[in-house]
Amino acid sequence: MNSSSTTPKGAGSVAEAPHLSPDFAHTFESRHINSGDVRLHAVTGGKGPPLLLVHGWPQNWYAWRLLMPTLAQDFEVIAVDQRGIGLSDKPADGYDTGTLAGDLVRMMSTLGHERFAVVGHDTGFAIGYALCADHPDRVDRAALLEIPGPPLASASPPVFVPSPVNDKLWHIPFLRAQSLPEQLVKDREAAFFGYEFAIQGGRVPDDAIRYYVDLVSRSGALPGSFGFYRALDATLAQNETRKAARLTMPILAIGGERSYGAHVGEAMKPLAEDVQSVVVPGAGHWLAEEAPEALLAALTPFLAQYRTAAQP
Repeated sequence: MNSSSTTPKGAGSVAEAPHLSPDFAHTFESRHINSGDVRLHAVTGGKGPPLLLVHGWPQNWYAWRLLMPTLAQDFEVIAVDQRGIGLSDKPADGYDTGTLAGDLVRMMSTLGHERFAVVGHDTGFAIGYALCADHPDRVDRAALLEIPGPPLASASPPVFVPSPVNDKLWHIPFLRAQSLPEQLVKDREAAFFGYEFAIQGGRVPDDAIRYYVDLVSRSGALPGSFGFYRALDATLAQNETRKAARLTMPILAIGGERSYGAHVGEAMKPLAEDVQSVVVPGAGHWLAEEAPEALLAALTPFLAQYRTAAQP
C-alpha cells in the first residue's frame, strides 16, 4: 500500500481529536504521506485547488479545525503536522526552514499537487516564507500570520529587552540549548506550555491546550517540538540569502491587534513585491482559534483569486 493512503490512528489523528463538529470526520481524514526521508501526518478533505495549512508552535494540525470545514467548501485542504510534531516522524535533525519547506513540497508532490496556496502561522509563517523563496514555482500565493517577519540575523532582538518582549520571546534562546530543556520541561509540560499559550496574547480554550500538552508530553515528543529553535542558526543564514530576492507571488500578512498587529505586514514589505496587510481587531496571537470568523473574512478574498484561476 502506498503510504499516502495509510490512515493513522490514536491521539493526534482525526479519530481521537476532541470537540470536532459532528460532520468533521465525514469531510476530513488523517493520512500518513511519504515525503522523502520522513513520513508526515496530514488531515485532508474538501474539493477544489489545494490549500496547505502550516501550524505554529506548540500546536499541530488541530489549530486549524475551526476554519477547515468552511475552507473545504472551496479547496482541498491539507493541514499538516510539521516534521517532529504530532503524528509526523521525529528525526534527530532537519528542522531548519529549508528542510521543513522541502518536506512539504515533497508531500504535496506525493499528493499530486504541483502548485498550491499556503497559509502559515507562527513557525508555519517562517516555513511558509521558505516555501515561497525556495520553491517559487510551486507556491501560487501565501498568507503569513502572526510573527513580525521571518527570523533574520539582522533583525534579531538584543539579549536585554523590555519585560513584555522578553516574556514572549524568552523560550527561543532557552529551547536552543541541547538536552537541558527536555530535563527541565519533562513532567512540567502543563506549566511550561500553559505559560506559552497565556503569554502570547489572546486565548486558546483550556481543553485545546490540554490536548496540545498531552501530545507533546508523550514519549519522544519534546525534542521534535524544540527542533525548530535548535536549527535557528541555519534558518537565519538561509533567510539572509533569501531576502536578496523579493518574493513575487501575492502575500497576505495578518497580525492580531493585541499581538504583532501591523508589524507583520511592515516586516514583509521589504521582502515581497505584492504585500497586503490585515490586522484582526481585538485578536491576539492565536488567530485561528480565537478569531476564526475574522480570519476567514481576511483569507476569503485573498484566496478567491487563486480558486477562480484554478478552475478549468
